[in-house]
Amino acid sequence: METVESIATAVATGSARASDVWAEHVRRHRERHAGLNALIQTRVAAEQDAAMIKAGSSGVLAGVPVSVKECFPVRGLVTTLGLVSRRKDVDAADAEIVVRLAAAGAVIIGKSNVPQAMYLHETDNPVWGRTYHPADPERSPGGSSGGDAALVAAGVVPLAVGNDLAGSLRQPAHSCGLATIVPRTSVLGGGGAVRTMPRLTVVRTRAGFLARRVADLRRGLLAVGVDVADERAEDETSRGPVALVDLRVGWWDDAGPIPGSPAVVRAVHEAVEAVRGAGCQIVPLDGTIATDAAWLHLAILAADGGRQVRALFGRSRPIPGVARLLRLARLPRWLRRPLAAVAAASGRMIEAQALAATGPLAPAAFARLLDRRAAFMARCAEHMRECDVLVYPVSAVPALRHGTAARLMLAAAPCLLANLLDLAAGAVPVTRVRADEEAGRRVTRDPLVALAADCDRGSTGLPVGVQVVAAPHRGERDVLEVMQAIERRA
Repeated sequence: METVESIATAVATGSARASDVWAEHVRRHRERHAGLNALIQTRVAAEQDAAMIKAGSSGVLAGVPVSVKECFPVRGLVTTLGLVSRRKDVDAADAEIVVRLAAAGAVIIGKSNVPQAMYLHETDNPVWGRTYHPADPERSPGGSSGGDAALVAAGVVPLAVGNDLAGSLRQPAHSCGLATIVPRTSVLGGGGAVRTMPRLTVVRTRAGFLARRVADLRRGLLAVGVDVADERAEDETSRGPVALVDLRVGWWDDAGPIPGSPAVVRAVHEAVEAVRGAGCQIVPLDGTIATDAAWLHLAILAADGGRQVRALFGRSRPIPGVARLLRLARLPRWLRRPLAAVAAASGRMIEAQALAATGPLAPAAFARLLDRRAAFMARCAEHMRECDVLVYPVSAVPALRHGTAARLMLAAAPCLLANLLDLAAGAVPVTRVRADEEAGRRVTRDPLVALAADCDRGSTGLPVGVQVVAAPHRGERDVLEVMQAIERRA
């Protein structure tokens, strides 16, 4: 399939017309829509299309079709967040990142589907329905940027805009075999997306991109003004070796509270060998720091008891998975300790940990939580002192089965370290699940581990990626370079 670079070059040099590129990708959407249900609002019939396509004849993204996650306003379309009560909320103006992309020549093809209230790693809601994985209709492309991931993986668009507060770009990229980049807040910010938790300022949702190739991510960032030009290679499309001898890469294969599947563990080891082959210094690290970060990040997100998210619903009703999480979110602290004890006594150890770590907090308790975060940041800086970049799992499992995201939320716990510390982060595909990797988990009494094992079954051929995260003193360029080294050897 075409790359972002090949489309932009062809349109800018006149060997292809932006209108023809647009028409071809609209045809692909129509061909795949019944099996995906991912592009849920299109600009095909909008009056401004002709002018928009004409404008897309020059620039870094000349004529490149781009999808936008539904939470980003696009003039004339609607931002529902999957809530029936918001179906008439027409966008009056484009989000900041949409404006930047259009100025770079991109052609916005439409909006992609999201989970209800963007509250799950599974894309389904009562307004637009369920989005399906391009390779397996029994599986989800992930969330909350799952609609965009499905579109890119299916070849409907070569580049997509999403955002990430708790793995919402990296988890879908891992599930669908894509590359993604999540820049630091100071670099790109939120991109103008509607915020579901507007009073949450300690950690913020960050805009980013999904693509099939790392070079396409780099071009997307350059288009919106982020300087990530590849200084190590004269030709970013070259498949030759790139020396990264000055980068120190820390790694672990621990996937957090839910142990990683055999394919997830293998993917990390293969990625580490790839960067070792590119000349990086390899530094094994203790991965429990990511698990500690996950509990701390979840505690911050849950400190309001889900109040801000519930306020979005109006008269809309949450779907079962979202309702379950919102019920858990509002459980008071005094009730959590006995419930956690009961869960632990019955073998539900992961649930017990989650109950004890999260819940509504009074202002004084929240202030103490922020003190813990500050101390944790100092601990992480010391832990990563000998590293520039980290490589570790994205998720404990391959693509989730439909209907399991609420219970397997902690599968994506490895993602939360980068969100908690506002680190540049990405994900890159490494391998696919082998037939002999559908089993092999250690047997436990914990039902969440059993559910993860069920997710492994039937997963042969599904993609598996790894996460690449910059240490606090490094940034996006380092993430992209390590991702590209892994991509070249995958």
